[in-house]
Amino acid sequence: MEEEHSIIWRRLDMPGHESVRIYGDPDGWYLDGAAVFLYDGQACRLEYLIQCDPDWQTTFVTIDGWIGDEAVEVEISASDDGWYFNEEEVAGLEGCVDIDLNFSPVTNLLPIRRLNLAVGESKSVRAAWLRFPSFDLEVLDQNYTRVDANTIRYESRDGQFTAELKINEAGLVTDYPGYWTLET
Repeated sequence: MEEEHSIIWRRLDMPGHESVRIYGDPDGWYLDGAAVFLYDGQACRLEYLIQCDPDWQTTFVTIDGWIGDEAVEVEISASDDGWYFNEEEVAGLEGCVDIDLNFSPVTNLLPIRRLNLAVGESKSVRAAWLRFPSFDLEVLDQNYTRVDANTIRYESRDGQFTAELKINEAGLVTDYPGYWTLET
């Protein structure tokens, strides 16, 4: 569990960048990143730390930063007891094992690594989706299909949203059409 990866993305739908470092230890995996972008004419900076168990299941998330003049401080925890948002239990998230940050491509890594799909294989997952900019936490059913060694077909909202994600050997998205691309 000694592997480490880092990446920087450029946003395509608005001005901005995001960078993340992924590393592990015997207790699990950590995704430590920051997104800086312009949303609705407002400067935004969101730093996050996502902690996962050794099987890539989300256990804890913090997000700190701002949207314009509005401070953002979010703490999410997940366990067999349920999902908690700033220490308040969120009902309806049963079966969710992943966090999905609406403002970031990084959380696609979690099911990609955990599922480890063979070419042609497809699996569905339930994610706790943190919407941006409302920061509401809700269920998002997702489907991942391995198209080839470097392509994952991502679907959500019963197929209403579909994207062909290009990934690198670590499972990190390098191209999310219309939203993010690897900065080179």
